[in-house]
Amino acid sequence: KQGLFWKAFDTLSNTGMQFVVGIVMARLLSPTDYGITALPAVFLAVASTFIDGSFGLALIRKPELTETDLSTSFFYSLGMGIFMYLCLFVGAPFIADFYNTPVLTPLVRITALTFLWGPLATPQTVILRRRLNFKTPARISLTSNFVAAIVGISTAYMGYGLWALVASSITSSLMNIIQTWIAVKWLPRTGWSQESFRYLWGFGNKMIGTNLLNTLHANIAPVIIGKYFSPFQLGLYNRAQGFSILPVQQLNNILNTVSFPVLSKLQGDCELMAAHYRKMIRTACFISFPLLMLLAALSKPLILLLLTEKWESCIFLLQILCFSTMWGPMSSLNLNVLQVMGRTDLYFNLELKKKIVGIIFMFVSLPFGLEWFCLSMVFNQLYCVFVNIRSANKVLPLGIIAQYKDIMPSFLLSLVLFVFIYALTILFDVLWIQLIVGSVLGIAFYVSSAIIFKIREFDEVFCFLTHKAN
Repeated sequence: KQGLFWKAFDTLSNTGMQFVVGIVMARLLSPTDYGITALPAVFLAVASTFIDGSFGLALIRKPELTETDLSTSFFYSLGMGIFMYLCLFVGAPFIADFYNTPVLTPLVRITALTFLWGPLATPQTVILRRRLNFKTPARISLTSNFVAAIVGISTAYMGYGLWALVASSITSSLMNIIQTWIAVKWLPRTGWSQESFRYLWGFGNKMIGTNLLNTLHANIAPVIIGKYFSPFQLGLYNRAQGFSILPVQQLNNILNTVSFPVLSKLQGDCELMAAHYRKMIRTACFISFPLLMLLAALSKPLILLLLTEKWESCIFLLQILCFSTMWGPMSSLNLNVLQVMGRTDLYFNLELKKKIVGIIFMFVSLPFGLEWFCLSMVFNQLYCVFVNIRSANKVLPLGIIAQYKDIMPSFLLSLVLFVFIYALTILFDVLWIQLIVGSVLGIAFYVSSAIIFKIREFDEVFCFLTHKAN
């Protein structure tokens, strides 16, 4: 519980900071600025996948960790980071030509600098997670993001445009690596071990393929939008997606970061693991469903008040994407089961099938415009949730119908919440009244309904918040 508390504190505090900083930056910058910086995202993300190699998960999962394992992972990540930076440095002009955007050449070369020092903290991060020490990473993350926010907002205010986003990203990465090395004073004490590499690669190679598929799929939308539409429309999509995934992404981060090392220790007791997973899924959906439905209902006053009218066109996109991302935690936790159980083969095959279906959805919807493109993501997410549940049920007795029954009370109550708040905003013409009254009444409605209908997840969340780390 203590680990979950500190991870939650880390995630929620940084989410709040990202939200505020994102608002300030969006008011200072234009949709086109955001669109241009999003164009090379897929190339940077693919490089990151190879640098990580999923060795971190393999090291956390390994029963007996040695210094040789850590050193081998360190040298692999460092060498791959240098190689990937050189590839991006050489390939930057070709990326710029692909999008017909010359500024991408220096942008990619500067942004990719993080690959040179980012891998240096891999062993330290593994050590902290194996110790279930989430307090130190929370402090590091909060400090790094705070300094990066100051740099980003300052450079945006001085008129540097899209370079403010680049400066913020590089500052955050540098601050993170410096603090991590100070917190965990680790240096490689051995050289490269072929035996350790075989173990790490045996787990990681399938995960690299899977993560590569996930990365390509997660970033293919910006590629398609950037190529077939315009940087302005990509900027609108980027902000809408950023708002919609912010709460869910952070919730997934909390659950997966804490659950993987903890539940890896319970691999011998399938019944106990299944019970823990179902409890986490119920609780995650109880939190994520109302958050996304409230965000969808209040998207108009939120965008117009906080980002100004220049972002008005992303309101409807945000509402659509909320109905897609609300299923993220349920889907992610079912995938987490396969990783904990070591079924990376099943994980890869599953992801391959899902990504093919997802791409088909995207290209079918493309001729009908950006709104239908986003709507296709809702249908694809519903499909992904179902196949993830079915696959997880093959390795743990989680139950397909049982999981849907578990989350149904939270789902139905959240839909009612959306209709109630959306109708309520129509009654008021003043935007700030819509936002404040809608937020307060929405939270009050959901909490009181959960108490009246005795939804058990409310008691679990309330107990966690009141007892904290005790």
